[in-house]
Amino acid sequence: MTLSRTLRIVSATAGAALLAACSLQIDAGADADSDRSTTSASSASTTSSSTDGSTDGSAGTGDEGTARAQLAELTVADDGSIDGYDRDHFPHWSSQGEGCDTREVVLRRDGEDVEVDSDCYPTSGTWTSPYDGETWTDPSDVDIDHMVPLAEAWRSGADEWTDERREEFANDLDGVNLLAVTDNVNQSKSDQAPEDWKPPSEDYWCTYAIQWIDVKHTWELTVERDERTELESMLQRC
Repeated sequence: MTLSRTLRIVSATAGAALLAACSLQIDAGADADSDRSTTSASSASTTSSSTDGSTDGSAGTGDEGTARAQLAELTVADDGSIDGYDRDHFPHWSSQGEGCDTREVVLRRDGEDVEVDSDCYPTSGTWTSPYDGETWTDPSDVDIDHMVPLAEAWRSGADEWTDERREEFANDLDGVNLLAVTDNVNQSKSDQAPEDWKPPSEDYWCTYAIQWIDVKHTWELTVERDERTELESMLQRC
């Protein structure tokens, strides 16, 4: 075999090997691109599912959902006896420091542009009652309502509390049991539960039910069957 022929054979063999190597590299790159594309699509699908809430298990969250869960946890029982009840068993409008009692603190919290004197009594301001939407400029036209009335609390478990715990309930500024509302509306409510009385403003019924349930749940008070049914109906307005 001549040298020239030998060189041509070697050159052709090397070229074929080089071509095969390039082909394998191209195929590997394509596979990698395909894997990246699949991974990216999978990631995008997961992100989309998490964003729209369809797979993250977050359904039912929110105030209404929380209220329904709390309502389901309340003990259903008939109201207890009112025997022995007295508002004095619920010491209220306790001192909150700086010369202010609970009523005055709520008036400042729930009002707008409230100014007070040296005794913490409001001298000016406006108060809009969520129960009826009326706005007042004289604090004497405003009552501080216990969302769950003291007598209702007594009938649903508070009769077994100490006076100290009842005082905590009557002056609870951390929860939603105290609201500044129109005085005669509060007086019409008296100690009635939602199956017997609801705010004149129907737009507030959802919020009212949520707050009522929250107070009863927080303080581990019982709920009557008719009361629970009415609360469920009010939550449908949410």
